[in-house]
Amino acid sequence: MNRSVYLNGEFVPEADARVSVFDRAFLMGDGVYEVTSVLDARLVDFDGHLARLQRSCEALSLVNPYDRERWLAIHREAVARNGLTDGMVYLQITRGSSGDRDFLWPDPSQCPPTVVLFTQSKPGLAESPAGRAGIKVISLDDLRWGRRDIKSVQLLYACWAKTLARQAGCADAWLVEDGLVTEGASSNTYLVKDRRIITRQLSRAILHGITRSAVLRLAREAALEVEQRGFSIAEAQAADEAFITSASMFVTPVIEIDGVHVGTGHPGPVVARLREIYIEEMRKAAI
Repeated sequence: MNRSVYLNGEFVPEADARVSVFDRAFLMGDGVYEVTSVLDARLVDFDGHLARLQRSCEALSLVNPYDRERWLAIHREAVARNGLTDGMVYLQITRGSSGDRDFLWPDPSQCPPTVVLFTQSKPGLAESPAGRAGIKVISLDDLRWGRRDIKSVQLLYACWAKTLARQAGCADAWLVEDGLVTEGASSNTYLVKDRRIITRQLSRAILHGITRSAVLRLAREAALEVEQRGFSIAEAQAADEAFITSASMFVTPVIEIDGVHVGTGHPGPVVARLREIYIEEMRKAAI
């Protein structure tokens, strides 16, 4: 593969995309990111992702170097240059490199941010086997830091959780704190009981999912009741259906939790319909 990668103001071949060893994302995990899905060569929920990027930057006193129109142009150029039809655009902003290692945040006027953006091709993204067949998950203690609402590049525990899930023959992990599910390793989590969707309320404990927001809006438009509160693994196991949402997984059924079937052990009608509605609406609204 020889992708064209955006780095600090220009597109370069991926083999030439280099960042300083003193970059604070490399040394300190000091940066934020977003992932925007692409369907039919168009960006899904772009403005939602850009708004969350700005919130993450402000929370960490990071400089967001571009306005909406510049970001949109860069995203579209990356999609065009790489011939991307279905997949994702990954964007990362770091605090940059001050030329040495130091715990203190450098003066932004003396240390410009590092900006990286690249594409990932995922042919047939909306028709993934997991979306039709569902996935199995395990539960793990949530040992992450307390500001999960900031989409930072500090993903060590998420990677660990995903790896433990894979070793257990599952696709993801649901994280548990004080007896209640917070979210998945890289997703928001839901259960369905009597056609009522239950999901954790927004707080610093979970990422404010862009897909989550769209799915809850579409669920209400489809006359489904939505209840925002915490739930336990046992309650999820006893639900009629369960699912996750994320920018790359859209709406994906969860058919087994810690070895216990959810409902019939197969994707149910509510989640299947939500996935269908979401993909249909996002295709229409993509830019």
